[in-house]
Amino acid sequence: MLSGFVRGSLSIIANPLDLRPSAVLGLHVHSVAIQIGGFAIYWYGILVAAGFLAGFFTASRRAPLSGISSEAISGLAPWIVVGTIVGARMLYVISYWQEEFAGKPLWEITFARRSGMVFYGGLIGASLATILYARVKKLPLWKLADVMAPSIALGHFFGRLGCLMTGCCYGRPTELPWAIHFPKDHWTHGARVHPTQIYESLLNLALLAGLSRFYRVKKFDGQIFSAYLLFYAMLRALVECFRGDYPVRYVGGWVTPAQLVSVGIFTTGAVLWYCLRPAKAPRTAVNNS
Repeated sequence: MLSGFVRGSLSIIANPLDLRPSAVLGLHVHSVAIQIGGFAIYWYGILVAAGFLAGFFTASRRAPLSGISSEAISGLAPWIVVGTIVGARMLYVISYWQEEFAGKPLWEITFARRSGMVFYGGLIGASLATILYARVKKLPLWKLADVMAPSIALGHFFGRLGCLMTGCCYGRPTELPWAIHFPKDHWTHGARVHPTQIYESLLNLALLAGLSRFYRVKKFDGQIFSAYLLFYAMLRALVECFRGDYPVRYVGGWVTPAQLVSVGIFTTGAVLWYCLRPAKAPRTAVNNS
C-alpha cells in the first residue's frame, strides 16, 4: 500500500514562531513509499533515482551549448551510475571498516543489506568513470565536466532528501525552532536535532542556480567543474559543523572525516582552476628610445 509522506516513522517539528507544545505542528513521514506484500520500495531509492534522472536530463539539455551531443550524455549515464555506486560504497567501507566490517567475509561487506554510501566516494568514482568514458569516446574532458557539474548539485539535492526519509546523516541536538526529531528507536533517541539533510539540499539548490548562471559566461573549459569543487567543499564543511552521526572525529573531536576530505576536494578545485585557466599574453615592451 502507498505509505506516502504523511505516515510512519519520522516526525518533523515545524513551527518557527511558537515553541509551546500546543502550538507545535507534527508531520509524519515514512521511509517506505510502496509496500506490496513483503516487497517494499523505499523513498531513498526513489529520490536517488530521481536525482540521477534530473541530473542527466538537465545535462543533456546543457551539452549542446558546448558542442557535445545529448546522445553523448545518455551514453555517459550508465558509466556514472556504476562509478557513483562503487565509489560511494568503497569509501563507506573504508571509513567505517573498524566499526562495521573488520573480520567479516568479502561477500558480506559487498552485499550487506545496510545501504551505506559516502557522497565523496561517489563523486570520485563518477569522476574516474567520466575520465575513462571521455578517453574511450574521444570527447573533450573538461567541456564534459563543465556540462555535468551543475547537474551533480541537482542530483545531490534529491539525494539528501532521500537521506532525510531514511534518517541517516542526521544533525546534532538543538532547540532551534526548525529542529526535527526521529522516533525513540532512532540513533538520536527522539532528541530534537538539526535538519542537516535539508540544509545541504537547499545549499545544493543554491549551488545549482549559481553554476547554471556562471556556465553561460565561463572563460575556460573546466572552470565550472572547478567552481563546483571549490564551493561544494565549502558548503559541505559548513553543514558538517551541525552533523551528529559520526562515531569518529579528528583533531580533538572537532573535525569530521568529510571535512578532511573537503580540504582535499577544495585543493583539487583550486589546482584545476589555476592549471586550466588560459595563460595571460606577455606584455610587449615599449621602446621609447
